[in-house]
Amino acid sequence: MSEFHQFWGYFSAAFAGITGLWGLIISRRPQPPRAFLRVVWFAIGALLLQIVLGVILYSSGTNPGNQHVFYGVVIAITFAFAYIYRAQFQKRPALYFGLLMLFAMGLAIRGILTFGNSF
Repeated sequence: MSEFHQFWGYFSAAFAGITGLWGLIISRRPQPPRAFLRVVWFAIGALLLQIVLGVILYSSGTNPGNQHVFYGVVIAITFAFAYIYRAQFQKRPALYFGLLMLFAMGLAIRGILTFGNSF
């Protein structure tokens, strides 16, 4: 499962980045295409699956380091705040979801780079 967690980490970070760039490109439109919103939910799901896999590995005894765990928790909290403010996201969904995905990508990359490090 550790190899899948590693592969899925790279995949979900890249997918979130591509989705974020797409959102910024189409942010001038009043309403994004439905496909964009579906891709955003898939990217969020991919990152949440990554967090669940990390929790499973951590509970089985793997020690990824404090910083790696910290960035996984920050991604989860970021999505929780995005859910809380979902009504505001409807004003300019492509822009806000694009920025959210780019921020999540940055957190995911930072989490990947800090594997094994502690504070």
